[in-house]
Amino acid sequence: MAPALVVSRGTLLASAPDLLDPNFMHTVSVMCEHTASGAYGLVINKQSSLTLDRLLPEHPVFGEMRTPVGWGGPVGTDTLQIVHRLPDRVSGGFEVAEGLFLGGELDEVAMLCAESDGSALAGRLRWILGYAGWGAGQLELELASGSWLPLPMDGDLLFRHDQEATWQSALRSLGAEGQGLAELPPDIGWN
Repeated sequence: MAPALVVSRGTLLASAPDLLDPNFMHTVSVMCEHTASGAYGLVINKQSSLTLDRLLPEHPVFGEMRTPVGWGGPVGTDTLQIVHRLPDRVSGGFEVAEGLFLGGELDEVAMLCAESDGSALAGRLRWILGYAGWGAGQLELELASGSWLPLPMDGDLLFRHDQEATWQSALRSLGAEGQGLAELPPDIGWN
C-alpha cells in the first residue's frame, strides 16, 4: 500500500486544467493545515465581490477602507482572515510558510492601516473571506487522482496584483510540462 500523500503547510496547490468544479477551476491555494483528520487552505487567486468597508462598516479604521477582499473558498464564508508578511509589526497568528503568516492581532493591523495609505501594505497584507476544506482522506484522493498539482511556496504569487494570471504562472513554474498545462482549457472540447 502506497503511503498517503500529505501536503505540508505552506505548499501551493494549483488545480489541474481538467478540474471543473466551479469553486476551484483554475485556482491556486495555499495549504494551511493537512492532518489525518482533514485539511484546509486558502484560494489565493479569486476575489470576492466585497470590500473591507462593507464587511466591517462599524470599525473605525476598516469601515473606511475600500480594500478588495479575496475569496478563500466555499467553507466558512463568514470568516475573514488576514495573510501577511508583517511579523515585525503584527503579533499572533501562525507561520504558514517562511515569512508568511495567517492571522494576527486585529488592533495592530488597524494601526498599520491607519498609518498607511494602503500602498505601503501592498504585497504584504491580504484579506481573505472563507476557506477551502477537505475531510479526512479527501485531499489525499484528489492528489492521487491528479486534481491538484503541489508546488513550492512562492509568496509573490500570493500577493500578485494580476490574479487572473496567477494560475498560469503557478503551472509554468513546473517547467516544460507545466507550460503546456497552463495553456489547456478546462475541457479540451472547448477547442
